[in-house]
Amino acid sequence: MERFERQIILPELGREGQQKLKMAKVLVAGAGGLGCPAILYLAAAGVGTIGIADGDQVEASNLNRQVLFGFNNIGSSKAAAAAKFISERYPDTQVNVYDRFLTVENIPKILPFYDIVIDGTDSFATRYMLNDASVLFGKPLVYGAIYRYEGQIALFNTGKGSANYRDLFPKIPDSGEIANCSEAGVLGVLPGIFGTLQATEAIKWITGIGELLINKVLFCNLKNHSFYEIDLVPSNEAQKNRPATLEVFLKTDYSVNCQTVSDIGWNEALESSNPKSSVFIDIREPDEIPRWSNSQCLEIPYGELEEKAELFSEETSIFLFCQHGIRSRPAAVELRKTLKRNNIYSVTGGVEHPDSPVKQLI
Repeated sequence: MERFERQIILPELGREGQQKLKMAKVLVAGAGGLGCPAILYLAAAGVGTIGIADGDQVEASNLNRQVLFGFNNIGSSKAAAAAKFISERYPDTQVNVYDRFLTVENIPKILPFYDIVIDGTDSFATRYMLNDASVLFGKPLVYGAIYRYEGQIALFNTGKGSANYRDLFPKIPDSGEIANCSEAGVLGVLPGIFGTLQATEAIKWITGIGELLINKVLFCNLKNHSFYEIDLVPSNEAQKNRPATLEVFLKTDYSVNCQTVSDIGWNEALESSNPKSSVFIDIREPDEIPRWSNSQCLEIPYGELEEKAELFSEETSIFLFCQHGIRSRPAAVELRKTLKRNNIYSVTGGVEHPDSPVKQLI
């Protein structure tokens, strides 16, 4: 207990609170900008079991904010690298690694094991899915989200009369309506602050100290250091689209409901493409340059894409690209809805991306 002595002397926490932390099991969904500081401070505080779920790999662009990783981790599993970092420093914390993204299929096998969940994800599809699962299994959910210089945090689903994510966002935003970090950018310290706040809220809930963010959302803007709260009122109307049973949950396709689209990089798209079963489509206007002379590339402007959608069989993977990747995302969403299938992708960064084979022709 020596390493916790500064916490134990807090009159509200004491040895009893420290023991509660030791017995607690916290699931962190996403080992990214929010998840990394949350995981670090949960372990440092003495949380006995931490689950880390993330199917992504470390990239160089992560390193300005994902503080558990360094250059030597690039290409490694985020979940495994984060677990290794924690285990080497805090061997008294048990770390469970889930080297995969949480889905409707696997979350019912994972979530019941934990007491509380921290949402460190960055897609609306996953947030709605995680929220609905936490309601079904009766698990409190510490929500956090960041955008450029701003962030927000709340504690959902703590019992009867407690709001959840659908009360905050009753209407599912369209894909492209709100950009993610790769598109909008983020100041590196921002997720550090909000990931730490998420860990704080989990610790407060576990130990019973302080005032929790129940039916409240805390906002912060780092540009002017403004903090403010809004009240959140639970609404029966907002819950109508939430799966009422586990059976319905297992049949819910959140990727369709949230109108998300799988972004894909040029290198991955080129490696996975096959002349017989995939096609690249340049959705730019004919006067936009440079053009790409490639047998796998068709030129179909955005405005004509939907009427020609039936040209492609269900087995054909479709990679859409434009100048910067901005038009191709909503185009991919619309095409997925029209064709009712998911093997349609938006190529990140478009022609202007450094990995683009089109860019190299200039």
